[in-house]
Amino acid sequence: MPTSPLAIRDFQLYWLARFAAVLATMGMVVIIGYQVYDVARADYGMSIREASFMLGLLGAVQFVPLALLTPVAGWVADRYERRTVARFANAVDMSVALGLGFCTANDLLTLPLLFTFAALHGVARVFVGPAMSAIAPNIVPPELLPKAIALSSIAWQSASVAGPAIGGFLYAADAPMPYWSATALMLLAILLLTPIRHIIPPRMTGHPHPIRQMIEGLTYVRGHRFLLGAITLDLFAVLLGGATAMLPVFARDILHVGTEGLGLLRAAPAVGAALVAGWFAWRPLKHNVGLKMLAAVAAFGLLTILFGVSRSLPLSLLVLALLGAADMLSVYVRSSLVQLHTPDMMRGRVSAVSGLAISASNELGELQSGLAAALLGPVGAVVFGGGAAIFVAGAWSWLFPELRRARTFDPPKELLAQAVEEEKPA
Repeated sequence: MPTSPLAIRDFQLYWLARFAAVLATMGMVVIIGYQVYDVARADYGMSIREASFMLGLLGAVQFVPLALLTPVAGWVADRYERRTVARFANAVDMSVALGLGFCTANDLLTLPLLFTFAALHGVARVFVGPAMSAIAPNIVPPELLPKAIALSSIAWQSASVAGPAIGGFLYAADAPMPYWSATALMLLAILLLTPIRHIIPPRMTGHPHPIRQMIEGLTYVRGHRFLLGAITLDLFAVLLGGATAMLPVFARDILHVGTEGLGLLRAAPAVGAALVAGWFAWRPLKHNVGLKMLAAVAAFGLLTILFGVSRSLPLSLLVLALLGAADMLSVYVRSSLVQLHTPDMMRGRVSAVSGLAISASNELGELQSGLAAALLGPVGAVVFGGGAAIFVAGAWSWLFPELRRARTFDPPKELLAQAVEEEKPA
């Protein structure tokens, strides 16, 4: 019996594929955001507040396909072979990178065109998320899943460190280069997923109609308060408290550090997150996991406020790194609890609901930040969001006492019994 997920060949391939795909998309996303803001300011003559609102619209444009297609994506991840779904979605995203590279190289970018590519990127990510999340529990034993989630988070966060920084520097050197690099990395991710053993889709129970099966994912989460509380905690904390959408504004017009500085600002939270994920991969969290998750959300809000009032690049980078560390602690606990409290036959659909919450918190959070920036200015929007995240942590500890009472990652006994029954031959 292996003692680490990294001793399992399929997990090694999965980890590398996740790293390559995230490295590509994070490099793309930071440049798309900067191009939207820069085009709005330079080509459309918008003010700082007006261009900041365009960043909010960018988040909304990416969220619409996620909201519409999430039930479909979850059903597809439970109904069809998960590697195939992930490879196809990465291929769609690779096409988006190619299109953005071509338009950037030929100076064809406009706001409508950037919004169109952003929406297509959202379509690709809504399918890749549930499929990739549901692969990990199928290739590692349950007792190694918290370690696997921590290691998977290292892949995500380390790529999130390198992606924005590399993207910013490549863009400064040659504008279309981040997109050409993203194309190559997504092709690599597709190739790495291919040798992973064939994953037979779990038997679906419940209503046989596809539409009803899609809805079952939502109703399952709604009917399990623990899952509902864990998923919505992240949704509302980041939706209200995220400062990511305003980073192009801070880089260009507040800290005055350009695209290179923007890459560093985008990478800083991932540095802190990667360090925390590495620690948990070595020393997994074991006790009082629910309380620690709620405390991490409150710390996330406080650090967001500190970033908003900072006017020093070194201080801003330090605060963002600490913010990323707090966020990683929350994500690590929440992801482990959600996976271990969900039966395998529902993991794709529950992962889709969780992915929708994450996407809503990110993309709708950008819309909220854009609207708040239009009313309060970018600094006021960030400070307001940090305060809101602190409020959410306190409210959820009261509304969902199941969260603060969670002591360990041990799966519920009824799920363990169900897994044993499913292993018995028919």
